[in-house]
Amino acid sequence: MADITAADIKKVREITGAGMSDVKAALTEAEGDHDKAIEILRLKGAKDVGKRESRSASNGFVAIALEGTTKAVLVEVSCETDFVAKTEQLQTLGADIAQHALSAGIGDAETLAGSSFGGGTVQSALDEANAALGEKIEIRRIAAVEGAYVTSYLHKTSPDLPPAIGVLVALSADNPELGKQLAQHIAAFASRFRTREEVPAETVEAERRLAEQMAREEGKPEAALPKIVEGRVNSFFKDFVLLEQAFVMDNKKSVQQVLTEAGVEVTAFARFKVGQP
Repeated sequence: MADITAADIKKVREITGAGMSDVKAALTEAEGDHDKAIEILRLKGAKDVGKRESRSASNGFVAIALEGTTKAVLVEVSCETDFVAKTEQLQTLGADIAQHALSAGIGDAETLAGSSFGGGTVQSALDEANAALGEKIEIRRIAAVEGAYVTSYLHKTSPDLPPAIGVLVALSADNPELGKQLAQHIAAFASRFRTREEVPAETVEAERRLAEQMAREEGKPEAALPKIVEGRVNSFFKDFVLLEQAFVMDNKKSVQQVLTEAGVEVTAFARFKVGQP
């Protein structure tokens, strides 16, 4: 029997992303031959792809592709563990898929999955990564943004992991400094809507019902309920509507005030955080 060392396991695990026990078993079967062990793991991974479909892929990273300063694509690549999320193989695949989506003008995940890519489709490339790395891997969502000036921002929530938050912002005119600040603002404040008019009616109604229920449970007078409810709905807008939020660089001004002073508008934006809606 070959003597399997921790260094052997570490080397094969870094290449394949497989679990420690699986790597050790493969090395034992391969009698210490790294290449043979890698092949064993990949064959096992290919057989297990179907079994992973129901598993949760709540980790991952975001990737961005830019075309000059007028177009950009943001994708969220999902997997099961942080260990696989930080493998070079998966990060390279995510970057390549984002660039492909940008070049092909694709803005939705379903179309992206079926599009031609690397001699197959994006989905077949994901299946191959699934088999090689031993985890459920998918493109969870994608956003495409165009405008007169588009900028981006990536944020790491942990220094040893790939970016977990990605933001794209489109402005009506060039303004690199303000664009950067707005992208950082959106990342930090989790902006969900550009204007209050863009908030779905069902979302507003749900907030109204919740606000009224809370006010009644707090024993507020019946006559005061309409004003209280309206105030709490307005607070919701200030929390989640970009133009109504207090600007991260100067909380005495709203984002709308800052934009007005700069003579530009936010025409579109997208924000993804790994594992969140």
